[in-house]
Amino acid sequence: MTITAASTSRAPSTSPAVDRRELEARVKAMYREVAETPEGDFHFEMGRALAERLGYEPNALDRIPAAAIDSFAGVGHFLDLAELLPGETVLDLGSGSGMDSLLAALAVEPEGRVLGLDMTEAQREKASGLAAEAGFTNVEFHAGYIESPPFADGSVDVVISNGVINLSADKPRVFAEAARVLRPGGRLALADIVTEAPLPEKVSCNATLWAACIGGASQQDDYRAAIEAAGLTVRIVREHPEYRFLTESARGASETYGVKSISLLAIKA
Repeated sequence: MTITAASTSRAPSTSPAVDRRELEARVKAMYREVAETPEGDFHFEMGRALAERLGYEPNALDRIPAAAIDSFAGVGHFLDLAELLPGETVLDLGSGSGMDSLLAALAVEPEGRVLGLDMTEAQREKASGLAAEAGFTNVEFHAGYIESPPFADGSVDVVISNGVINLSADKPRVFAEAARVLRPGGRLALADIVTEAPLPEKVSCNATLWAACIGGASQQDDYRAAIEAAGLTVRIVREHPEYRFLTESARGASETYGVKSISLLAIKA
């Protein structure tokens, strides 16, 4: 389903009082496992079958290392919304093992540039190694946090992200920083997890459920309001009903609170 979104004046809500240090530790541990043992058991699907079901083109996937696809833990497809052009600079927030970054590198061609940003060392090492082995010269992976990307104001044409912003305890800051690094007219294209109903504190303050991409999910109107409060105009929002959680507890949360995957496009004025 594709929705051309209208403006909203709703103010973004603040994040719940999750223990941020515990959250960071749990997220790093989980996504280290995603990088190193993608065949393991997780709350979410991973790999090529998921990517193709979400809408990624098989021909494009064939052009990047299979190991990057094996550790793909995204929640939607948004590269068609990004409409990447040769020569553009792209920032991938939470780049993981590099699947979206590498696909973006193909789209912007050698004269373009892709900057992957991730706080998990194992993910960065895997992505960097795969990019080098495959001969990608226009993509680089940086250590850092999506709340404070180490890049100059107005230095990026497009910001992308897949299933990561829900993990942040300070989403308004993530969107403000995305707007900061974007040039005027730049695009934010992402996929993420949101909810139809607000999550109760027993879920939203549980760091384990945050790391599983559930506890940190914002109510969809609040999520959009945070984007627009950062000075970005939401143009398109669409749902991904083909995305699903695997475990019984995750499916239960999805049914009870309307936890779902969306992708969206927003523009900086």
